Amino acid sequence: MFSHKTIEKNVGWLIVLTFIVVSFGGLVQIVPLFFQKSTTEPIPGLKPYNALQLTGRDIYIREGCVGCHSQMIRPFRAETERYGHFSVAGEFVYDRPFLWGSKRTGPDLHRVGGRYSDDWHYTHLMNPRDVVPESNMPSYFWLAEAPSDATDIQAKMKTLNLVGHGYTEQEIAEAPAMLAGKTEMDALIAYLQVLGTYGPKAQ
Repeated sequence: MFSHKTIEKNVGWLIVLTFIVVSFGGLVQIVPLFFQKSTTEPIPGLKPYNALQLTGRDIYIREGCVGCHSQMIRPFRAETERYGHFSVAGEFVYDRPFLWGSKRTGPDLHRVGGRYSDDWHYTHLMNPRDVVPESNMPSYFWLAEAPSDATDIQAKMKTLNLVGHGYTEQEIAEAPAMLAGKTEMDALIAYLQVLGTYGPKAQ
């Protein structure tokens, strides 16, 4: 009944069987990763984002930064020479959702943490062309005036604890104070300054 010739002539069966084969192949590739420590456990020293960094990450997502910047360095010479050591899975254990991205209108940001000062990031976000003349990135000047929103930070941290982030009661209790008096610009810079800082260094 299911000869190759029969399947090729029957579009319905061809679609169903192709879907089954592709699904099986995908599961064979993906499921083992859930049981490998290198993909499920944080690298040494990695910590969940603190309240200010977590807020900055939300702003990064809200402003669509991932649309132009990737956050994953591929293991190729051209990548590692420009951006540093390639990314490893254990660096992203606390990233929900992942922000790897696929487009690089701007440079990859995975190892940007600590590469520039807070003042540089502030200037870059206020008017990118002041530090990168050829940049086509828009200004995000309004972030400097917008206060960081602390209304739901504790709820976020408690929810992330359900999936293993491990925030302590003290960290959750002190979260609003960490955001007090901080702008969205401060939060975004705090997030950028931690990107890739726990990962392996370039050889």
